[in-house]
Amino acid sequence: MNSIAQLRKNYTFGQLSETEVPPNPLTLFQVWFDQAIKAECPEPNSMTLATGDKAGNPSARIVLLKGADEAGFTFFTNYESEKGRDLAVRPHAALLFHWHELERQIRIKGVIERVSAAESDEYFYSRPAASRIGAWASPQSAEIPNREFLEEAEKRFAADFGDQPPRPEHWGGYRLHPTEIEFWQGRPSRLHDRIHYQLEGTHWRIARLAP
Repeated sequence: MNSIAQLRKNYTFGQLSETEVPPNPLTLFQVWFDQAIKAECPEPNSMTLATGDKAGNPSARIVLLKGADEAGFTFFTNYESEKGRDLAVRPHAALLFHWHELERQIRIKGVIERVSAAESDEYFYSRPAASRIGAWASPQSAEIPNREFLEEAEKRFAADFGDQPPRPEHWGGYRLHPTEIEFWQGRPSRLHDRIHYQLEGTHWRIARLAP
């Protein structure tokens, strides 16, 4: 444990000023996201999704961002999974992007809702057939007896659907409508830059937070 405590990194790649950021955080998000792609960050659209159950117990996992615009941040999953059950009773969540290569993080909080069936269909049918079969074969988050259970289910659904599996009703998209977005840029001596956007009506209030 002592060796873990001694790990250190000095952040020197960039800086962030509240006087220079755009008034809309979605603009800055797109700039940073494009830079993460150009920097060849591994899976730049991977993000931590944090949810809470009815009792308020937190849970977090990595999911993949599949859309980001003025409407919000979109991802797809099994509605009957743990995260789906959480969001059914507590439709609020937080997202976290971490781009190690750029010494950056983005934290996002907001309200969650399901996307339309048409939008879920559009994305589902853009996926490879094997991934679509997987959406049928896996009862996500449920206890299963062994690996063979999944493999047998995959074979069974592949035989039933061939290479044209339909979208299961239990699978689809969510969109997080942001109410807070924080941009974090690593700086030397742990005096990092943190620029926080808070939605107030239709206006974003911008403030600097202490690191």
